[in-house]
Amino acid sequence: MKKLFQIWAALVLAGAVQAAPAPDLIARIHFVGTQKISADTNAVAFTNFFGSAEARALQAQTLDKLSHAPYLWLEEKIAAGAGDGAAQLRPLLEDLFKAEWFLDARSAADGSSEFALAIRLDNSRAQLWQNNLAAVLESWTKIAPQKIAGGWQLTKHRPPNSVRFIHSGDWAVFSCEQADFALGNGVVSEISASAAKTYWLSLDADWPRIINFFPALKQVDLPEAKLQVIGRDGNLRLDGKIISAQPFGLSLDKWRMPTNTIHQPIISFTAVRGISTWLQKQAWAQPYLISPVPNQVFFWAMVGIPFQTFAAVPVPDANNALAQLHDKLAAPDAAKMQNQFALPLTMIMTNREVSWTGVPWAAPSVQAVHEASGDFLAGGLFPNAPRGKSLPPELLGQFATPNLIFYHWEITAERLKTLLQPSQLILMMTHHKQLDAESVAGKWMNYVGPTLGNTTTEVKQTAPNELTFTRSAPGGLTAVELFALANWLEATNFPGCDLSLPPPRRIRHPQPTVKVLSLPSTAGPAAPAPH
Repeated sequence: MKKLFQIWAALVLAGAVQAAPAPDLIARIHFVGTQKISADTNAVAFTNFFGSAEARALQAQTLDKLSHAPYLWLEEKIAAGAGDGAAQLRPLLEDLFKAEWFLDARSAADGSSEFALAIRLDNSRAQLWQNNLAAVLESWTKIAPQKIAGGWQLTKHRPPNSVRFIHSGDWAVFSCEQADFALGNGVVSEISASAAKTYWLSLDADWPRIINFFPALKQVDLPEAKLQVIGRDGNLRLDGKIISAQPFGLSLDKWRMPTNTIHQPIISFTAVRGISTWLQKQAWAQPYLISPVPNQVFFWAMVGIPFQTFAAVPVPDANNALAQLHDKLAAPDAAKMQNQFALPLTMIMTNREVSWTGVPWAAPSVQAVHEASGDFLAGGLFPNAPRGKSLPPELLGQFATPNLIFYHWEITAERLKTLLQPSQLILMMTHHKQLDAESVAGKWMNYVGPTLGNTTTEVKQTAPNELTFTRSAPGGLTAVELFALANWLEATNFPGCDLSLPPPRRIRHPQPTVKVLSLPSTAGPAAPAPH
């Protein structure tokens, strides 16, 4: 499950802004605030996704959890006996959701981090920020902030030297930096420069620098990432870039798709190429890699039975690749990992298939497949349905796009319905907490799910060291990402993501059960073809 959240985080941070980054940049964010977004004529999708009673309950729960996070993060540096400051920070987080704000975070010359936050507030809210932040910092540092014109300043004896809060006009600036406050003053200049921008959210993040301050994110291997979000034609539109200091070195061989194995009616389809170099660097993949390492992969899901989700990779010789895969899975390291599942699995090898028994409601297998376009390994949680109609020309036409490395299309409402039971099964079998349908996040997901239509995502290589990302979606998220987000928000240590269950006690237990999540009916006109 941890990998699912890493992939989701990578996609969310895949992004595009204009200018080259400052050499000391950690992150720069501009959010226009939900009050401003709600007044936009293009905010229909946003309102549907975030404006319900279920969404407001999830927002309240999430902000409650986040109000404790600064103390938990800084606990070792905070004076003994100080409170966590959650009561004072909670109303300020509410403003960060509603109001417009800018954040700049950079590396100082001595290696420490500096940040400046500018937020648009009226006088009463600015006074609340001024009072609450001063009270929290005095409690944590045992140093009383000194009054200055328009606010206060707290001077410390180690870098960054000073913390300052200033309110002037419509904006309040809270910064933690060196004594000259160059960063805070720079954020003020960004406000006037961004007045004509039309996006709702803009992000520029240097991932390697972020990892220096949050080592837990090290497994999400990204270079600099940029993102912009805007509402357009009833959808959320995400545009972005991932920029690397070095060329990616992708091998974009010609698409080779198993068009006989993949057929309609489908509700989602994903294709990726250029993955072999990346796969060889992933520690989690090492025990299972066959030779040559696959460079393309295709995923698709069928209408109807929830477990009809499949994957296929092109290989030079399917029979040889299947034998290699069996040997890899039977090796001690891989077998040890499989033995950690909640239910015992038995692997069976035949001439053209590797299958597993012991999985309730599913029959996972990998088969050697021979088609006119070549050989493939194809697998899934359930037997593939008999051949139906060929894939629509509109979908196949997408692969004529030059330098396309990733394409995804889905009917998100339908995909979410078929995803829930397999996902809950995987969580149960890997000793992770299953999402409770009656949890706050579960209720929100069940509410917004049926309202979601077509989601389309494309990633192209636009330079040797640059990937360009585009997505159009009613809620901005795919079904997998929505389910992952709901699980993350329900994690007991959020904003951490620990979903692990305690180790099972060495006594006999009744067979574990999978919690079934169901979405309301999505009855209505037929969904449009992929585009």
